[in-house]
Amino acid sequence: MTSAPSAAPAIGVDLGGTKIEAIVLDADGSSRWRERVPTPAGDYAATLATVAALVRRAEAELGLTGCTVGVGTPGTATASGLIKNANSTCLNGRPLQHDLAHALGRPVRIANDANCLALSEATDGAGAGAEVVFAAILGTGVGAGIVVRGHALAGPNGLAGEWGHNPLPWADAHDGAAPRCYCGRQGCIETWLSGPGLALDHAAYTGGDALTAQQIGARAADGDAACEASLQRYESRLARSLAHVVNLLDPDVIVLGGGLSRLTRLLTNVPRLWGAHVFSGGISAPVRTRLVASLHGDSSGVRGAAWLWRDDASR
Repeated sequence: MTSAPSAAPAIGVDLGGTKIEAIVLDADGSSRWRERVPTPAGDYAATLATVAALVRRAEAELGLTGCTVGVGTPGTATASGLIKNANSTCLNGRPLQHDLAHALGRPVRIANDANCLALSEATDGAGAGAEVVFAAILGTGVGAGIVVRGHALAGPNGLAGEWGHNPLPWADAHDGAAPRCYCGRQGCIETWLSGPGLALDHAAYTGGDALTAQQIGARAADGDAACEASLQRYESRLARSLAHVVNLLDPDVIVLGGGLSRLTRLLTNVPRLWGAHVFSGGISAPVRTRLVASLHGDSSGVRGAAWLWRDDASR
């Protein structure tokens, strides 16, 4: 299990593509301070300065010094400490952990943002108490993190949970041509299940009706048939993709985070669909894995970053 939390407050930073958020958590998980600022687009040096300024401002306003700092970031770190696979491309090839530690004058722990989501929800969120938690981010990108018995998994390649860059499984007639992914491949789960992926799929089926994922959800709720059809295609793809996870990992809980997790219908409709794809050996049996929304919502990533110093697996 996770190590006992220290009494000192911890700072978590969620380094996103459009916003940087910092939080100060007490050992019991209560929030003492929180602030969001825009991410300097494509500017690595300004991003470092923004993170450092947030940490210093948090400590100054609360009268604290030397707090632990954990950072959730897109992508993963290589063995040499360089960031790879980040959709915030200015981070790629950069020694983010080293540079942040230098800027702040203290050690910093970093982890993939999806791992932070998983750690947050497994620690004191929707997956608290579960042995195995798989947490998926469905937002501008698609990623996932895995926590087993309280420990976030990273793996020797830093790739544990890189679910979004596997191909969409069990393609059906409604999927059509596989979209191209920024990673250089085609048909990655991210290209189908991200918010932009849903919007592009809807536009392709409606002949160019440009709507965001949020607008599609709202119009479907109001009875728009085309939007309803787009969400049903989305639910089928999500069910197939999560059935793949169940077959491989068999988690107790799957937690959904990110903007698309606000489509609460997913929590009911997807489990109705995934049973057809979960391996049963020919014996009809219910899938016991629970599908739930993140308890902490869009705070999960930043909370999980703060918990990095309480996670033995990150040492």
